[in-house]
Amino acid sequence: MKILITGNMGYVGPVVVNHLRAIYPGATLIGFDMGYFASSLTHAPVLPESKLDTQLFGDIRTIKPEMLQGIDAVVHLAAISNDPMGNRFEEVTMEINFMSSVRLAKLAKQAGVQSFVFASSCSMYGAAEGSAKTENARLNPLTAYARSKVFTEKELELLADADFTITCLRFATACGASDRLRLDLVLNDFVAGAVASGNIHILSDGSPWRPLIHVKDMARAIDWAINREASNGGNFLAVNAGSNEWNYQVSELAHAVAKAIPGTQVHINKDAAPDKRSYQVNFHLFQTLAPQHQPQVTLVQAILQLQALLQAMQFKDHDFRNSHLMRLKVLNYLQETGQIDDQLCWKNRSSAVTGNKPLAATVNV
Repeated sequence: MKILITGNMGYVGPVVVNHLRAIYPGATLIGFDMGYFASSLTHAPVLPESKLDTQLFGDIRTIKPEMLQGIDAVVHLAAISNDPMGNRFEEVTMEINFMSSVRLAKLAKQAGVQSFVFASSCSMYGAAEGSAKTENARLNPLTAYARSKVFTEKELELLADADFTITCLRFATACGASDRLRLDLVLNDFVAGAVASGNIHILSDGSPWRPLIHVKDMARAIDWAINREASNGGNFLAVNAGSNEWNYQVSELAHAVAKAIPGTQVHINKDAAPDKRSYQVNFHLFQTLAPQHQPQVTLVQAILQLQALLQAMQFKDHDFRNSHLMRLKVLNYLQETGQIDDQLCWKNRSSAVTGNKPLAATVNV
């Protein structure tokens, strides 16, 4: 089996690569990434890409058709990956997250790829009052990032057929330790505050609902989606990926962290404007279709693993929300130092990058 993983050098990618290599030791794993966050390693014991057969550097917007030749499955993670970045680079977000995703899927289909796995998001439910939302609930995307996922799913549905199975995993909010840790995620932020200063500062009033999923459980879901038969969900499937037990209010998460890390104080901004991004999600369909690939990590385990990683990093940054562990800060730095332009394209790079040729290859030996 030959698997192409786009966006593998982000937060989720290293965990997915590690999981796939463990499950499929004989598979050919190929990474394709722009490299924005390649240097954002966080106490990684080895370079995550050493578990790939090949690492390619290139722009998903201009990926060449030949990159898909001989590929059996595509795991499409590449995206402008959160609301702050999407708001800052709204036009580029639609170009990368939406138009490039559809183009990639079309190229994959033309090349004979059998399985296309798209990392979608529960954020498309937006402001969703009432009961937990199923896949048939009305979509109410509030941000460029969420809109890009909605638009992409609608176009992908038109491409699926008996020879090209498409699975859109509507992931809950990611959390957990990674070789390229991000702290611009709610649980990761709270654990970072607890470790750095013994204080968790909630920017909202704490009432919004968030479903969460650990990055290791995201990898399990992706593994299932790669091999999903059309008889199990259809040629096209959009499914909420997570666990019903992991629907939490933001304040609940903060207090769970404080309980797991004694001495932590929780500070809620009771005067904050309401955060409209609030939704509970129903994951029953995922449980039915993928019973052997259900989430396994508990909330306490996720918290303690994050604590252990941060302590191993000797993390003490009270001002971490302005650090390189926030993805938007990395992009801003690359722009400010003249390394990328307003379209998030690398400056002064050879055609090897823009032409999607391998700048370097890491071979698993």
